[in-house]
Amino acid sequence: QVRFVESGGELVQPGGSLGLSCVASGSISSIYALGWYRQGPGKERELVAMESRGGSANYTDSVKGRFTVSRDNAKNTLYLLMNNLNPEDTAVYYCNHVPLTRNDSWGQGTQVTVSS
Repeated sequence: QVRFVESGGELVQPGGSLGLSCVASGSISSIYALGWYRQGPGKERELVAMESRGGSANYTDSVKGRFTVSRDNAKNTLYLLMNNLNPEDTAVYYCNHVPLTRNDSWGQGTQVTVSS
């Protein structure tokens, strides 16, 4: 089973931008859909962005127009570009399959904190 390692999270001011990376332990070219999930303080983990192998992307309403997901199959990497960040985006961000399977596990994630 492919494992994922997320990076790029940090403290950023409201209105700022940040890019996250997720490197897979194996090839992602055959994986139909991958996504970025996040879990904010006291909240359930939610899927915020997903990218299908054909290149189509979908986003939850709260991040539409601000987040962009993309993948580089040659580098086995999924990316998330986040613009115009606000405090509600504060969360630990994870990547994983979409949909999740019974064999999926979670990496450590990467902490994004939006605060002045």
